[in-house]
Amino acid sequence: MSITEKNRIELKRELTKDLEQEAVAFFNYHEGGIIYVGIDKYGTVFGVNDDDGDMLKIKDRLKNNILPSVMGLFDVVSEKHEGKDVIKITFASGPEKPYYIKKEGMSERGAFIRVGTAAEPMTTRMIENLFTKRTRNSLSKIQAPRQDLTFRQLKIYYEAAGKELNDQFAANLELLTEEGKYNYVAYLLADVNGNSIKVAKYSGPDRTSLIQNDEYGYCSLVKATDSVLDRIKVENVTSAIITYPKRIEKPRWDYPAIREAVINSILHNDYTSEVPPKFEFFEDRFEITSYGGLMPGMSKEEFFTGFSMPRNKELMRVFRDLDMVEQLGLGVPRILKSYGRECFAFTENFLRMSFPAAAPLTDQDVGEATPQVTPQVTPQVTPQVGELLRVLNMAMDRDEMQQVLGLSDRKHFRVAYLTPALDAGVIEMTIPDKPNSRLQKYRLTTLGEQLKKEMR
Repeated sequence: MSITEKNRIELKRELTKDLEQEAVAFFNYHEGGIIYVGIDKYGTVFGVNDDDGDMLKIKDRLKNNILPSVMGLFDVVSEKHEGKDVIKITFASGPEKPYYIKKEGMSERGAFIRVGTAAEPMTTRMIENLFTKRTRNSLSKIQAPRQDLTFRQLKIYYEAAGKELNDQFAANLELLTEEGKYNYVAYLLADVNGNSIKVAKYSGPDRTSLIQNDEYGYCSLVKATDSVLDRIKVENVTSAIITYPKRIEKPRWDYPAIREAVINSILHNDYTSEVPPKFEFFEDRFEITSYGGLMPGMSKEEFFTGFSMPRNKELMRVFRDLDMVEQLGLGVPRILKSYGRECFAFTENFLRMSFPAAAPLTDQDVGEATPQVTPQVTPQVTPQVGELLRVLNMAMDRDEMQQVLGLSDRKHFRVAYLTPALDAGVIEMTIPDKPNSRLQKYRLTTLGEQLKKEMR
């Protein structure tokens, strides 16, 4: 597919010295934008020779040469176009406009905005107007209510993602105020805080029949998010009918879409009013309510199109470090693939998402296969897959399974055990929307549990 320059797309044959200027223009533009490096302005793909090296240079230049801080407001990834490596830089519209080139200052030489397909200098009046509207009550500027914070949980998550937090992590992750005190972002990510996320369950279609009320919080927001996602997996019951030659499954909700909605609500919640997001399970639906409504200056159409304007860019940066979110702007479009716009309701201060639950499978869903529905039909599996089923009693990661099986060759384990078991539908991933996640584990499916019983 040919790519052309537009108001939100800039094409560059190679990495040039005006990168900061183009980036500032997109950060100041209400829709953000994209720069492709390795494609010229006519759409001809030339590619880049060293995509890894260029991506490091880009991240370093954006981090050090633009003010206010833009960490958490951009993505840099490598893509293949016509068989060549091309770098894609995605920019979100920043919440602390005007952004400007550090060495030029907040002036017409340093501040730019996207006009058509060009980065144009901002006038002094435009700069002053934006500065007066700048969000001054952002989480990074609010001092934490306590300063004796610890971050053991956060460090564990970073280690699990193959990363480490050094002694300068608080400064690097923008967890300090200008005075060097822990800010409210640090408070939300600390081991102990006053933030708690409520998850309620009702037996009927309204709030008059509460049967369970849990709180996940007073801990790192990352850990609380993980707990909420685990709870959703428990509630997302899958109904199944085993037919010949395949098994038909139907979960109550599309988990990848629900996961995006949960993380979006947590990342974009306005914590300055100390109102956390709320999650509620009803007989016929799942509801998420977050505080803050639409970001100032963003229309509903821009929201649904996927334009990104992170309310809490520091939290966004941490969640991206941990592979809990992907590229900017993908969340809402992914939700809309499974659920329509009617699932979203906006008020002045709140955003509510309501996802209807799918009805359990019936014989009518099976159609012509109904006469052959039978719980006795099971797949034929290899001896290696049978060994794997015998040792898999709980969710286990790849290393744990190999250790129990006494296998050291990772390729042999993947080819002879793991892939055949997944293909047969007897095991499944705990994080199916991110197959390569470092936190990935595997568990028995209902079919796998049935087969394991028969093997006994």
